Amino acid sequence: MPLRLFSALRQLVKIQAGAQPGPHIQEGSGARRLHFNNGVVQSSMCLDDPWALDLSYTRAMMGFLLFTPAPRHILIIGLGGGSLPKYCYRLFPQARITTVEIDPAVIALRNEFQIPPDDERFQVVEADACNYLAQDNLKADVILLDGYDAQGLPACLCSEAFYAQCQQALSAQGVLVANLWGGEPNRVMYLDRLRGVFNDQVWWSRPHGSSSLVVHALNNEHPLPPWSRLMTQAQTLDVRYGLNLALVVVDWRQRPDPSG
Repeated sequence: MPLRLFSALRQLVKIQAGAQPGPHIQEGSGARRLHFNNGVVQSSMCLDDPWALDLSYTRAMMGFLLFTPAPRHILIIGLGGGSLPKYCYRLFPQARITTVEIDPAVIALRNEFQIPPDDERFQVVEADACNYLAQDNLKADVILLDGYDAQGLPACLCSEAFYAQCQQALSAQGVLVANLWGGEPNRVMYLDRLRGVFNDQVWWSRPHGSSSLVVHALNNEHPLPPWSRLMTQAQTLDVRYGLNLALVVVDWRQRPDPSG
């Protein structure tokens, strides 16, 4: 029996037996999904298009393209099912993609989600992101912060100190993108921390059909381009990639209530 099929069947037996597994896979409606103990969908892969961004919040996180269209190094916190690492690996052939994941059980499922093997520009690192970000020589043009466990958002990954580490790890014109899931009762506080660290150069959006708040924080003191220019850029990217970034720009301008 092929190893991938055996692994999927083993996970299915655990679920049917009523066990309480850690990260596990479920399939249905043409998608393969990663779940933790609480049943929340952590990641989703379209079986007909494994490299696509299946969840709307992941597409919204690509809004950094409006500021950094050709990143050289993208640092991703949280592997999940690898949607963002895979997409960035294919979209930016010139970029180095580093993904930091603390849970070896999540990394062990990488083949189930067709995550590429490590090579000279793609690497999955098993590490605590809070320790990893403390490296003095770390520099990234984009940081995608999407690290969750079965209990939700780890306290370390939403602290003011960690956000400051992210800011220090960014290049001069870098962008931090943070996914603040709707189940987080303190996400307004986390948003305020980001605004403090990034001198209020912070904009957020609510992806359609998602409870997430996707936050973009800019590591510079320059004002946003005119809204008309941002919208034109977003519409051009949408024609090319189908990311619905025009809706993200509309939300940035309106700044929806982050508490809902």
